[in-house]
Amino acid sequence: MEGLFILLAVIGVTGAIALVTYIIYRYTHPRLKENEKPTEEEILHEEMDRVLQPIDDDSVRKEVEEYKEKDD
Repeated sequence: MEGLFILLAVIGVTGAIALVTYIIYRYTHPRLKENEKPTEEEILHEEMDRVLQPIDDDSVRKEVEEYKEKDD
């Protein structure tokens, strides 16, 4: 009987700690509101800025511009 009481006490204390931790987490990290979500265009623009690097070399920049003009 003592073993069962100890097991239930440990499970109860662990559950209480988990519940308090969850409440603190939800309080400090509130969900994004619907109007605060970025649009698809903003997400795409941020992702492109993250992935693509600006062209610093002038000769490469000219080649890219010439290629774009040929394509048009």
